[in-house]
Amino acid sequence: MKKSYFSLILFLLLIQHTFAQLTRDEIIKESNKELRSSLLKFKEYLSIPNNGSLPSDIQANLAWCKEALESRGFKTQELKSGRVPHLFAAGEMDPKKKTILVYMQIDGQPVDSSSWDQESPYIPALKMEEGDSWEEINWNFLEGPIDPEWKIFARSASDSKGPTMTFLTALDILRRTGNTPSVNLKFILDFQEELSSPELADVVSQNKQLFKADGILIMDGTRHISNLPNLTFGARGIATATIKVFGAKNDLHSGQYGNFAPNPVFSLSKLLAAMKDDQGKVLIPGFYDGIELTEADIQAMKEVPEDLETIKNELGFAESEKVGNTLQEALQYPSLNVRGLQAAWVGEEVRTLIPSEAIAEIDMRLVKETPAERQIALLRKFIVDQGYHLVDGKPTATDRQNYPKLASFDFRIGSAPFRSEIDSPFGDWLKEGMNYIFDENFINTRTTGGSQPMAPFINSLGVPAVSVRIPNPDNSIHAPNENIRIGNYLEGIQTCLALMSIPFK
Repeated sequence: MKKSYFSLILFLLLIQHTFAQLTRDEIIKESNKELRSSLLKFKEYLSIPNNGSLPSDIQANLAWCKEALESRGFKTQELKSGRVPHLFAAGEMDPKKKTILVYMQIDGQPVDSSSWDQESPYIPALKMEEGDSWEEINWNFLEGPIDPEWKIFARSASDSKGPTMTFLTALDILRRTGNTPSVNLKFILDFQEELSSPELADVVSQNKQLFKADGILIMDGTRHISNLPNLTFGARGIATATIKVFGAKNDLHSGQYGNFAPNPVFSLSKLLAAMKDDQGKVLIPGFYDGIELTEADIQAMKEVPEDLETIKNELGFAESEKVGNTLQEALQYPSLNVRGLQAAWVGEEVRTLIPSEAIAEIDMRLVKETPAERQIALLRKFIVDQGYHLVDGKPTATDRQNYPKLASFDFRIGSAPFRSEIDSPFGDWLKEGMNYIFDENFINTRTTGGSQPMAPFINSLGVPAVSVRIPNPDNSIHAPNENIRIGNYLEGIQTCLALMSIPFK
């Protein structure tokens, strides 16, 4: 009896070690213990310029990341489909474990150092809030108690070297505590995300067996406005169009030809106004076709903590558009936005002219049910149905003589949309991991309003993909003074540790 009792205890201990390698208290303790060391490594990482248009920047970051992964026990290889290297890494594969592919963005937006409130975007600054401003403090402050409200300011602090560094730190903690991840790990590092990852989809399609996985973790993206720990299960795609409406062949004097020569600004204004009703709903026939939200979808979106009045007040407008009943619901539909207008001159350069042309730049955010090719075709047909004759380039003399309504239409298809099921084995594993460390204090969002260029490779692999959101929503992404809050960074480490301590069944 005594022997079987001790055998049972030993079995239970082995089960606990296998399936819950670090307890919640251990995750919190070890994350705080590693924080200072991690932040100093993060500082070094941020100091490497990472403009994806510059081969020298790509190579410098690739070398740093290669060493970082290899020193943590992963085998790496460079993959190319053209001229741009991508870094792939994999650990030892245990056939009893599921495999996760981790996507990491390494490049950042170009910088204008003169617009930053510090010496350089590539000299990371540790800052604390003083009144209405952020004051730089010495990095030696990390030797004492670390305030979670402090921030680190640097290019890619949040987008997305910060999330990358939290994952690497979690791996360090597992190794230091004698534990191994609960899943097999593969990595793909992207050095041109800000350029729409032009060669990534080809790299993946040419190496599908190498990338084979049971799910994709995207270490990229900003948290919901509530700043709660956040899983996002999809992203909208994007397509853009340029509509140019033509008037006379040259700009004309408004005194000599006013009331006689048509002004294309009014024509373009009427065309744009016809695209939406007063509640912001797109009137282009078929624009929303195929979208159906279930009661479960709507209920899940209602659980995201959003106060619409507060959001409107913070953003500075009185009434929202009515495409959805909530902000989350609105993000489940394709959007049509005028992102730019141009005609003649304004301000100090304004002139009394009738412009010869007026231009509207359009962007459309796409969801899984509304592919780019369809939406572009619908937009083009709508313009034609409004009576416009479309030309390539400039109208000819014959065009101008025969067609009173002339326009050109050019388009570009960008990132594709993707969406994974929230209730699925992969989703359940992620939610269990979040619950393991944060209890119920995290949120699941069905999709993000923005676009992520890794969608084509996600769709080609045919496995679920979810974004683990770590940076604070006020991180000034893509702008001067980009930052990450240390409290978010710490929770990012804890998130990664929790996920790697929960078995994916």
